[in-house]
Amino acid sequence: MTNYEELMNKAKEASQKAYAPYSKFKVGACVLTENNNIYTGCNFENASYGLSICAERNTIGSAVANGEYKIKAIAIYSPNMQNCTPCGACRQVIDEFKSDSGTVVLTEKDGKILSHRIEELLPGGFTL
Repeated sequence: MTNYEELMNKAKEASQKAYAPYSKFKVGACVLTENNNIYTGCNFENASYGLSICAERNTIGSAVANGEYKIKAIAIYSPNMQNCTPCGACRQVIDEFKSDSGTVVLTEKDGKILSHRIEELLPGGFTL
């Protein structure tokens, strides 16, 4: 059984390290891979907004850099809003690296962890 609270706590910790001087919208993420390894990351902005990186893609990039290509779950947290779901680009990236059994996307509202299947958030994701 996956401890979703642990993943969310790690996402919360990661959100504190976000670099968001322009939007002030900090986000942290925590990925659990099929090999049961955990990776964290946060968003970081750039004065040229298009060069900013979302927490979800930063975190998945860390997993990929360590040879991990299948994720079982990703927790996403922002102190700026409840139920912080991933943007469209991040949904597509999560879909690309989902595990064969599917991937759970975790958010939080009123202190309760919500779980969504990536297929619910991105029906008909693009594949080659």
